[in-house]
Amino acid sequence: MELTTPRLRLRMLEASEAELVAAFWIRNRAHHEPWVPKQPEEFFTADYWEKRLILYAADNAADTHVRRFVLEGDRVIGAVNLNNMVRGFFHSAHLGFSIDQAEQGRGKMHEALVAVIAHAFSKDGLHLHRIEANHQSHNVRSAALLERLGFERQGFAKEYLFINGAWRDHVMTALINREW
Repeated sequence: MELTTPRLRLRMLEASEAELVAAFWIRNRAHHEPWVPKQPEEFFTADYWEKRLILYAADNAADTHVRRFVLEGDRVIGAVNLNNMVRGFFHSAHLGFSIDQAEQGRGKMHEALVAVIAHAFSKDGLHLHRIEANHQSHNVRSAALLERLGFERQGFAKEYLFINGAWRDHVMTALINREW
């Protein structure tokens, strides 16, 4: 399912569009380095993304993850993922997102996340009760964005993720669907 906003389209890409994703990560390699796990060199190739997009389609079909790329025109400017979706008594997922360095501060990730959250909480969409989002404490941009979206601090996780060569602490936040 494609989501649209006034400026953006959020959709899963086909394997044939792998070059668009590779170009996004190549452009933003240094910018994202402090925030994401170290990636192998092949991560920055269309071949890698062609295979990965096929796996992403399977994740989407299995209802375990929702992966969408943020497009402005035909250019990938970001990615939004709802990972580790759990149903049953939980109805929750973890939110991950990234934006092109050149697009920071223009409200585009906010716009994209508003659409994703609306879809995630909608009874006609994913019908989730909770979305969790964790960020490193010194990632002030992510912290401010999540706060603006209504996420509330839930706790602090010591040595939560292995990023850029070390275990990094994270602030844990969540947004609750009060209409569930």
